[in-house]
Amino acid sequence: MQTLQQFSKQNFISICKQLSKKDADLKRVIDENGYPPMWQRKANFETLIHIILEQQVSLAAAMAALKKLKEKLGTITPVKFLALSDEDLRRCYFSRQKIIYTRHLAEAILNKNLSLKKLPTTPDETVRTELLKIKGIGNWTADVYLMMVLQRSDLFPAGDIALIKSIKEVKQLHQHTSKEEILQLAENWRPYRTVAAFILWHAYLCKRKKK
Repeated sequence: MQTLQQFSKQNFISICKQLSKKDADLKRVIDENGYPPMWQRKANFETLIHIILEQQVSLAAAMAALKKLKEKLGTITPVKFLALSDEDLRRCYFSRQKIIYTRHLAEAILNKNLSLKKLPTTPDETVRTELLKIKGIGNWTADVYLMMVLQRSDLFPAGDIALIKSIKEVKQLHQHTSKEEILQLAENWRPYRTVAAFILWHAYLCKRKKK
């Protein structure tokens, strides 16, 4: 059986220290801003809805939509979600596309085409395959679920705009550095690319907070 590469509260700081020994730029981020938060989300339907809402919008906009939905439903379950009309969801700031995607997700869970309960013990690539079967879930959403929900240690979502901006800033790369070159750089952080990404997201957020 494949061993799952995970991090936890027990080893997170230790991994950050290992990465900072390997990479002077990551060390500088930690020296200037402290250790990153260990972002963690619950392995449930609400979390996947939240990650879909975060696609291509600001974190604040996604959180506002999720908050509205929680006000409407209380506990967010597939059954309660599917009982809402398009108009109900529009009032919760869901776009037409996000309505389609989140309904597909709710239906997949109810039809047992996707079992969120099985994913914590499933290898990374199988998790990705299962999630990508759902309309509206792409590699970015699968990566975030693997990283923040399942705490898998070696993911690097090259489609994340903030992460790409941050690595260019931290590493002082040319603005037009390709994703292929960035992925090659990230190879140096294996088997802890997830934790390196957390450090880079931390740098991105701290820099904008200071401004």
